[in-house]
Amino acid sequence: MKKLICLLTAFCLSLPFFAAYNRLGIPDSSEIRSGLEEAWFTAPLSVVRQNAPEIRANNNGEKFQIRLEENETTFNIFVSPRALIKVNIFSDKGMYSEEQELYPGDAEGSWVLIRDKRTGKPLRIRYYFVKNSEVFIQFTPQGKIALADLVIFGNYAARGVPTGMSFEKFYSASFEDVMTITETKLPWNYVLVDPQMYHSMKQMSAVIREKLPFISFVDDAMYDENHELVHISTGKKFEKAEKSDLSEKNLLLSSAGFVKWIADGLVEPVSGGVLKRDPLIKETVQIKDNGRQGVLSQKYDLFFSLNWVRNLASAVVSVYSGKTYLFNQSGVDVTINPFASSITDKGVANTVTFVENSGHTVAVLPSLLYVLAATEPGTLYLGAIRGSDRTISPEIMAFNECVAFFPYFQDDGGFACNVFMNGREMTLENFCYYYGDDFVYLTRVKSSENFFPQ
Repeated sequence: MKKLICLLTAFCLSLPFFAAYNRLGIPDSSEIRSGLEEAWFTAPLSVVRQNAPEIRANNNGEKFQIRLEENETTFNIFVSPRALIKVNIFSDKGMYSEEQELYPGDAEGSWVLIRDKRTGKPLRIRYYFVKNSEVFIQFTPQGKIALADLVIFGNYAARGVPTGMSFEKFYSASFEDVMTITETKLPWNYVLVDPQMYHSMKQMSAVIREKLPFISFVDDAMYDENHELVHISTGKKFEKAEKSDLSEKNLLLSSAGFVKWIADGLVEPVSGGVLKRDPLIKETVQIKDNGRQGVLSQKYDLFFSLNWVRNLASAVVSVYSGKTYLFNQSGVDVTINPFASSITDKGVANTVTFVENSGHTVAVLPSLLYVLAATEPGTLYLGAIRGSDRTISPEIMAFNECVAFFPYFQDDGGFACNVFMNGREMTLENFCYYYGDDFVYLTRVKSSENFFPQ
């Protein structure tokens, strides 16, 4: 009996990885793809065109569709898992719902081979493995080996990494094979997450959202340590005449006052009080007096919101730890630059996404916040926006506005980010559209379920 068990164990170890198994639990088509090379993956386009779409099931009973799709320069062979969606059907008898089968080319578990239409040569193989189709891993042939790329929302977290394996290996490689081959070569920590670690982020967002109808935007307004409405610029109380046209029931907050209100909701349950104004306006940027910025800073506050969010985040850290930290001691600045290059309309470009004392380009935010949510779960980010102040001629670049980002992963693994600014909520997509030409400097703050804003 022992001898039989040993033989079975040795036999199992000699087999490739089980096609249906992978640690992410996504549908796997490797056993199906192992029989498609001659008819689909290497055959001329004229032959592939004669292949009708096929539906096949793996050993787990999961259905996949094999099909051809063409565009101007490439033709693509998809092996895509089944998805069931409910659709509403309208008829003379009324409306009813029914389930329909779809085979999305970018769903979790989908595999696609992209070939050049003119030469028929393979260009890349792409695996989709998470809920967001903007995140994928792909392989390109170079000589006798394949190079690996990890793409997150249009930016390369890794590009052209040698795998040591032939490109043809990935015609039939399971996703578990892919992870094993690349586990020490790619930054998998950027994309592998535990959705259970974001409860406090969702709870804080829900509390803020509930209170938004009772917040009015008022320029230069904040509440001080005595819960008095004061001007940020001077620290003086608002006069009654300044508030006459505003609801007495509403909180009156500026852009900076709003993110302070969020921070106050975190610190007051711990310390019994809210944050003072004076430490929040301390300068955090050193510039040369005789440079252009130095000359302008004598007349304009070029770094107001940058100073504000740095000092604000440092104050929260200080309250949490019970020890006073200045911004440059607190580790609140987000300075990572995790992307090698970006996908642009003109092709792949090497881009610098982080600039000291300017922050990250807004265009990189979806990719960046995805990585931050994965690597720093339960962290929210206070941002200072560096934009053009066109009220001054000639216009200058200055940090005037503040924003709060709450990136997290939903229970199904999909990425989401709640954005709060000026007493309102907006989508990350809209934020990136409105501020697409600007920079945003991020500071990190640990979220908490013990959150009770005024």
